[in-house]
Amino acid sequence: MKNLLFILLIAAFAFLAIFFYWKLDTTKNELALQNQRITDRDTRIYKQDKLVDSLQKKLSGEPTTVSDEDTIELVTPPSAQFMDELGSLSEADVNRLQKKGLKNPEVDLKNSLMRSPNLIPVKGTAGGTMTFRDIRILNDRYALAYFEDGHNGGNMILKYTVESGKVSWKVLDSYTM
Repeated sequence: MKNLLFILLIAAFAFLAIFFYWKLDTTKNELALQNQRITDRDTRIYKQDKLVDSLQKKLSGEPTTVSDEDTIELVTPPSAQFMDELGSLSEADVNRLQKKGLKNPEVDLKNSLMRSPNLIPVKGTAGGTMTFRDIRILNDRYALAYFEDGHNGGNMILKYTVESGKVSWKVLDSYTM
């Protein structure tokens, strides 16, 4: 009886040690992610403060010197980066989809997919909600979508069908980053 009690006590301590180690590791990962977000936010604030100072000097008539710190880097949003190469419907695709009942095919398809977050194969972490961030309608049958919750993300290839203006989606492949 004493041996059984001793074994149960050791098993309980081992379980608690593993559990607390796992919670410690999870907490460290969440803390590192939050620290990165804070660093990114501080960098953006610093750049915006520099821009505000530069604009205030311009308004007051003070001479300003242009430096790398006073300029804002213009970045093309991800949804427009490959517009010529990827993610725009041809005129023939638009006509086929309009005949199937979509008034503005690209917008209607993107809106339909945005209203279908249940297609995303993973759940949000650390309080985030998975949602589509970038959708490319490739042609009259396929779409490419990027999803994330602010912490984790991934891509998916979808096939869609349109009948009488109703859109049905099927996930062909997806992966998380």
